[in-house]
Amino acid sequence: MNNELEIKIESVLFWKGEPVSFEQLAKILGASEEEIKSAVQKLYQNLLSRGIRVLINGDKVALGTTPDMSEIFGKMTKEELGKELTKSSLEALAIVLYKKGATRTEIDYIRGVNSSFILRNLAIRGLVERKIHPEDSRKFIYMPTFDLLSFLGITDEKELPDFEKVKEMLASQIGNIKEAEEPGLIPNNE
Repeated sequence: MNNELEIKIESVLFWKGEPVSFEQLAKILGASEEEIKSAVQKLYQNLLSRGIRVLINGDKVALGTTPDMSEIFGKMTKEELGKELTKSSLEALAIVLYKKGATRTEIDYIRGVNSSFILRNLAIRGLVERKIHPEDSRKFIYMPTFDLLSFLGITDEKELPDFEKVKEMLASQIGNIKEAEEPGLIPNNE
């Protein structure tokens, strides 16, 4: 059973792409926090000789990479930043722009895939910034930066093509999240 719990924890951490609390893992996986902590420790040990590592910081856990790869990742990041934005990056950026800020859950729902890496890439480029959600301090909201608006040559998002039409379409898509939400299906925390 514990090996099964380790596999589930690894899967959840991979899918989330960001730190998750032991409490949240316990709720998602229907286990006690002690069972989660024990399974996380075993997963930590099992991944020590691999390229993926378990990172534990206080009451949160995440997946990360081995420190030995930092130099290679630095080179890859510089190379990536020199490239043009991908279609996926443009999709996420459009959602952030037209919604005047969006949570990762909203972006994932609209795109149908995990957008963690894309949002991190956009943040590194200085096109979006992650702020604490004004209505729920447990969530983050991704906002367009002034640099992005300047680059696009606009002073306000309302100057974007078909702003009201696209904004309404996105609002209806976001409304569908509330209808589709079931415990454990679409996580509420960012």
